[in-house]
Amino acid sequence: MAAYLQWRRFAFFDREAVKERAGPEGGGGKSLLLPPGIAVCDSGRGSLVFGDMEGQIWFLPRSLELSSFQAYKLRVTHLYQLKQHSILASVGEDEEGINPLVKVWNLEKHDGGNPLCTRIFPAIPGNKPTVVSCLTVHENLNFMAIGFADGSVVLTKGDITRDRHSKTQTLHEGSYPITGLAFRQSGKMTHLFVATTESIQCYTLSVKDYPQHELDTRGCGLRCSTLSDPSQDLQFIVAGDECVYLYQPDERGPCFAFEGQKLIAHWYRGYLVIVSRDRKTSPKSDFAGGDPQNSDKQILNVYDLSNKFIAYSSVFDDVVDVLAEWGCLYVLTRDGKLHALQEKDTQTKLEMLFKKNLFEMAINLARSHHLDSDGLSEIFRQYGDHLYNKGNHDGAIQQYIRTIGKLEPSYVIRKFLDAQRIHNLTAYLQMLHLQSLANADHTTLLLNCYTKLKDIAKLEEFIKTSESEVHFDVEIAIKVLRQAGCYSHAVYLAEKHAHHEWYLKIQLEDIKNYQEALHYIGRLPFEQAESNMKRYGKILMHHAPHETTDLLKILCTDYRPAGDGESLLGPEGRKANPEEFIPIFANNSRELRAFLEHMSEVQPDSPQGVYDTLLELRLQNWAHEQDPKVKERLHNEAISLLKSGRFRSAFDKALVLCQMHSFKDGVLYLYEQGKLFQQIMHYHMQNEQYRKVVEVCELYGDQEPSLWEQALGYFAHKEEDCKEYITAVLKHIEAKNLMPPLLAVQTLAHNSTATLSVIKDYLVCKLQKQSRQIDQDEEKIQKYREETKRIRKEIEELKTSPKIFQKTKCSICTSALELPSVHFLCSHSFHQHCFESYSESGSECPTCMPENRKVMDMIRAQEQKRDLHDQFQHQMKCSNDSFSVVADYFGRGVFNKLTLITDLPPGQSVAGLEAGLQRDLLIHSKRST
Repeated sequence: MAAYLQWRRFAFFDREAVKERAGPEGGGGKSLLLPPGIAVCDSGRGSLVFGDMEGQIWFLPRSLELSSFQAYKLRVTHLYQLKQHSILASVGEDEEGINPLVKVWNLEKHDGGNPLCTRIFPAIPGNKPTVVSCLTVHENLNFMAIGFADGSVVLTKGDITRDRHSKTQTLHEGSYPITGLAFRQSGKMTHLFVATTESIQCYTLSVKDYPQHELDTRGCGLRCSTLSDPSQDLQFIVAGDECVYLYQPDERGPCFAFEGQKLIAHWYRGYLVIVSRDRKTSPKSDFAGGDPQNSDKQILNVYDLSNKFIAYSSVFDDVVDVLAEWGCLYVLTRDGKLHALQEKDTQTKLEMLFKKNLFEMAINLARSHHLDSDGLSEIFRQYGDHLYNKGNHDGAIQQYIRTIGKLEPSYVIRKFLDAQRIHNLTAYLQMLHLQSLANADHTTLLLNCYTKLKDIAKLEEFIKTSESEVHFDVEIAIKVLRQAGCYSHAVYLAEKHAHHEWYLKIQLEDIKNYQEALHYIGRLPFEQAESNMKRYGKILMHHAPHETTDLLKILCTDYRPAGDGESLLGPEGRKANPEEFIPIFANNSRELRAFLEHMSEVQPDSPQGVYDTLLELRLQNWAHEQDPKVKERLHNEAISLLKSGRFRSAFDKALVLCQMHSFKDGVLYLYEQGKLFQQIMHYHMQNEQYRKVVEVCELYGDQEPSLWEQALGYFAHKEEDCKEYITAVLKHIEAKNLMPPLLAVQTLAHNSTATLSVIKDYLVCKLQKQSRQIDQDEEKIQKYREETKRIRKEIEELKTSPKIFQKTKCSICTSALELPSVHFLCSHSFHQHCFESYSESGSECPTCMPENRKVMDMIRAQEQKRDLHDQFQHQMKCSNDSFSVVADYFGRGVFNKLTLITDLPPGQSVAGLEAGLQRDLLIHSKRST
């Protein structure tokens, strides 16, 4: 129970008397006076409704222009204006005696200028004459309840505006007068609260037989009950002399100790309005609520039950009733005056509370008025500033926390940067992170607070939240923890949130835990494991060379993350390029050799750089080795690597490596593989290995004959006795005819030790061969002369003597010749149809044509080659025997003017020649026929 004396009083309403509207002549400003004799009133649908003791019902719209109509002949005792319909229910008397009538008026329809009365029925329960005490109507127009002074309640169910569609029954009977009725609609449940002077009842109208539930054994006076709005859960409010009680349909709710004799209870916009007087007279003995002639001062209090304060309090003279319309409260007094209570706006109320530093009350008020979050945040800020200035930092930070999301965090943080207030700052930053509104600077500040406070528990709680609940920048947190020396926490955070680079950086640079870093890399996905090994491989190789090499072997052959069950089910892992990891082994040749040999064995298709580096490594070891046995083994390993066939595409690089390390056998092998025979011979010449020079010529002289000439020139310039080698070289040169004898003699002229006896056999043999060649050439010349003489004779005979054709068979089908036939000067004869079928030209013999064409092609080729000066020069330079080239060109007539059939005698054209040949052919054909 809350005593109202503890509640603060405020003036949240402005009071003023309702004045008449100014007329056209400027009259106005006087207080509005209502007609005398008004006994009852109500409001709704934009009007205040009054009933007087003369039977008239008055309407006061917002324009303040009164209107009325005669509703009853005697008096109006009760009015009920529906809020959602233009329906007015009234109770009054048309004749003397206890004979109350209920009339239902449709205000939207008129009958002779008055509202249409849609229904009239007597309000007497069971034909017992009794006085009506209260009236209420359900907004759905399906229920009407009338209370009587004898304790009866009559319920009308159905359409209350028509007699035919409604049913009236007595719902309640008792010994105490009915003082209050109210319908409550919650969903599909309909309840009727019934208040008497001695009890509170509740009927459930949505259930058959209307079950009754007694809520209390104390009652109230007339007009001392009302129904709250949904903000108070539609509770039935009963104002007793000592307390105000709130009721639910099935139980009694809270109560409030508001002292004073209650005269009127009214609910308005979340406020409970109570009119009371100071002298204590029981309403049970004075049923009408007091002596109407008594003009004691009455107090009107407006209570805010939710926020526990009195919003307004004022004294009035003899209040008739309290009405609510047009957003205002109106108080009707017995003298016919209307007083308007206009509620102040929310901001004005808040400013009044701020001046009194009533921030908690301001917060509650703002919430009950549904102030937006920005407005609430401003109240929290002002409240926080007030507490901060008073030195209540704990309370201030709680208010500042409530501003998160609206107030700039720096405003609060600057106030609590003092080391003595670090606890408050920590609390604020924690909440800032919880609401995911913290930036990197806030995270840094919070972690620094934890470390300065040495609050390891809070720090662990902060960083060990589940991944879905992380409210901070993880990378910033790792940096701060690392700077603060909290390496274990930084490592935990980096591992949990997969910040692999930070994890490895801390492990390797701060904790120096190289083994753990290697294991961690082995659990990463392939791309990340590869990139991190490239980044940290040198550090790991320096401190854990063997383990690092093992991991690199796996990474470059068949990598699967350690502990990854799904990857083990795959057909094969992924592999990195081993060539990219060679720089990691810069200062560890032993591990590099183990890595490269493993790659060459396990993965023969490794990149060329692997084999290049392995060869260089083996050559270095061979060059620096002193033990003969070990040196021999290393020599064999290098040679086997060269012979593996992995250096075809990197021949030059391998050759340079062998030359740099003076690896003679490797150099010679590579020269041989590259067909660099002259380099092989020059190598032996530089080392004066005469026998090797001759052997090279013998091995590769067939592929490159110039080797013998170079060998002869080499030995010719040696002053030592090289007769044996010169003899062998000359013998081969003579056998292959590689040099002219004169050139060989000139070459040997530079050697003082090469006497005539050395080249005697060579010269004798050469002269003998030339003699034989001369004899053969003379025989051919004689043969060609005789042949030429014979051919010229035949040509002359063809020109001067007749040609007799005696062939009896066709040269194509070998059948006997028949006319017509075709004869040629070459002594071939053909049937005319055979000739036409096989000949390609009408002037050529089909039998001789292939041979003639070969000759003509040879002649044309000679003509084309006559002008090929560049080709001639090229052959001259490239040939070992220039004389043979010149003789060949002379033999083909390149330097002679050929006389061919294409070169016609002067004055004779090609057309004339062809015509003559055709004529001769026809003459011969006719002769043959």
